[in-house]
Amino acid sequence: QVQLVESGGGLVQPGGSLRLSCAASGNKFSFRTMGWYRQFPEKQRDPVAIITDTGTTNYADSVKGRFTISRDNAKNTVYLQMNSLKPEDTAVYYCNVVDSTWLSVWGKGTPVTVSS
Repeated sequence: QVQLVESGGGLVQPGGSLRLSCAASGNKFSFRTMGWYRQFPEKQRDPVAIITDTGTTNYADSVKGRFTISRDNAKNTVYLQMNSLKPEDTAVYYCNVVDSTWLSVWGKGTPVTVSS
């Protein structure tokens, strides 16, 4: 059973940086995709950044040039480096992985607040 543990969220001032981490356990094979989504209050959960097992990345237009996703397959961990944060980045950030059987697993979420 795949389990995800997220860390790195918190309060940061506008223009600041945060690094989110998501460590996975319980999988036998490399994940097809690992990614980060975010959810604003009373809104749906939207993709922020996704990275495939071959290293291909995709970003939401609103974070391109500011956020960088990376993964360490040896550690089963995906990271999201967030720079130049804006108040509109305030949301709960969720880690997601898709395993070799196309099973999608979600983390519990970590809040990010960008405020002065």
